[in-house]
Amino acid sequence: MRAVLQRVTQASCTVDGEVTGAIENGFLVLLGIENADTLEDLAWLAQKIIGMRVISDENGMMNKALADVGGDILLISQFTLFASTRKGNRPGFTRAARPDVAIPLYEKMIDELSFLLGKRVKTGIFGADMKIALLNDGPVTIIIDTKNKE
Repeated sequence: MRAVLQRVTQASCTVDGEVTGAIENGFLVLLGIENADTLEDLAWLAQKIIGMRVISDENGMMNKALADVGGDILLISQFTLFASTRKGNRPGFTRAARPDVAIPLYEKMIDELSFLLGKRVKTGIFGADMKIALLNDGPVTIIIDTKNKE
């Protein structure tokens, strides 16, 4: 699994003109799921996202996690995070998990993050043509890949 975590002061997802999820302060998380991903990867990544201390404290230092400030999460499925760009100019997506594998893991990630955060995360709609709006705070953007645990 691969996640792009962006610290935001606001973010929203719109599908067909309707907002499906919106947050104020917190993380916009773009989540890519590949064929080899497991529930162990999911649990590790969820803990990493929740524990990521990239929110400024009273001294302007990045020392706080979401729970410390009551932050929210907007989780968006993003299969293009596994684009292969080695050959030519048209990316390939063979590493990205097919919907029958990705959807259950995406839904499990929603549940896991909601449990760890203590409140429901906001989401987009898996596979939809989503319009994402955000105000990146910092900017702070972190890439986390479960294949780089060590």
